[in-house]
Amino acid sequence: MATVLVFPSVLGVRDGISDTVDVLTAAGHDARVVDVLEGRTFDDYEPAMAHQSTVAEDHRQAVTSSALAEVTGPFYTVGFSSGCALAEWAAAPRPGDARGVVLVGGALPMEWVEAPWPAGVPAQTHACTEDPFDDGPEVAEQFRRDVEAAGGTVEVFTYDGQGHLFNEPTFASEYDPVAATAFYDALAEFVSR
Repeated sequence: MATVLVFPSVLGVRDGISDTVDVLTAAGHDARVVDVLEGRTFDDYEPAMAHQSTVAEDHRQAVTSSALAEVTGPFYTVGFSSGCALAEWAAAPRPGDARGVVLVGGALPMEWVEAPWPAGVPAQTHACTEDPFDDGPEVAEQFRRDVEAAGGTVEVFTYDGQGHLFNEPTFASEYDPVAATAFYDALAEFVSR
C-alpha cells in the first residue's frame, strides 16, 4: 500500500478527481485529495483561472505542506493541470520518501516550480495530442532533463484527442473514456511498483 496525494486542477474536486481516488483506493492505496480550493468547484476554465489568480501561492503551498505533514513514510503525488506544480513541489522536500510523481496535462520545468527534482524519483506524464493548454515540446523537454539530471526517469503517455482533463466525465467535450481507462491502468501500475 502507498500513500498518494492527489492535486486537482483549477476546477476543483470534480468527478475525475473522485474517480482517480476510487481507482487508487480499489488498488489498496491510501489516496488523499489536497484541495487548495477548499471545496470550491468550477464548471468552466475562465472563472476557475480568474479565481486561482486570487489564491496566493503561499496559501497553496501551506495547504500542501499541511497535507504532507500528515504523511509518514513513502508517498506518491498525482497532479492535474495546475495541480501538477504542487505535485512536483510536494515531492521535492522529501526525496527519501517521494516514490513517484504522476502529472496529467502539465509537467513543468523545476525552475518554474522553484524547487529541485527529488533525487532518483521517477515520473509519468499523461496528455492528449491536441491538448489546448499544452505548453509545447520545449517545456516538456526541460522537464525531462530536470528529472533525468536528478537520476529519475520519465514515462510519457500521449493519447489521441483534444481534451485537457480527458478523465473528467462531466466535460463531454474533453472526456475520453479510452484515454481515461489507459491512464488509470498506468497510474495503478506505477503506484503499485
